Amino acid sequence: MPEREFTIIDGGTPVEVRATVEGGAVRLTPDAVRTALGWELKEQGLCRDSTCIPLPPSLAAGANEGIDIAVLARLLGRPLALDVDEGAACLGIGAQERARVLASLEAPDFTLPDLAGGEHSLHQQRGKKVLLVAWASW
Repeated sequence: MPEREFTIIDGGTPVEVRATVEGGAVRLTPDAVRTALGWELKEQGLCRDSTCIPLPPSLAAGANEGIDIAVLARLLGRPLALDVDEGAACLGIGAQERARVLASLEAPDFTLPDLAGGEHSLHQQRGKKVLLVAWASW
């Protein structure tokens, strides 16, 4: 199986790793999974900090030779955008994390200029009532 450079994007940060590509499957070594995603292969499965995900026997048997990124994304409950020809994969935020953020009702921070060119960030307004009016010409 040919090995090549592959870009893995997780949380907006691209990381270049070596991957084995066969057909439409992209397999990452345990070192590449650790480098790109922070998950480490251990006896109990894939672990990150104090969280461990047990691997199915079929995946655990060949994990040292490579972990299919599509299978890994499913195990993590995260959407995956994969372009084998371009050598890139992006893992999205999982449903549980999205639900937690939505339930918090806290908007993500952003910065916008006013008409005089001064910048204003949402975090400067925390604790205050804010009315944001948006308009677009399209």
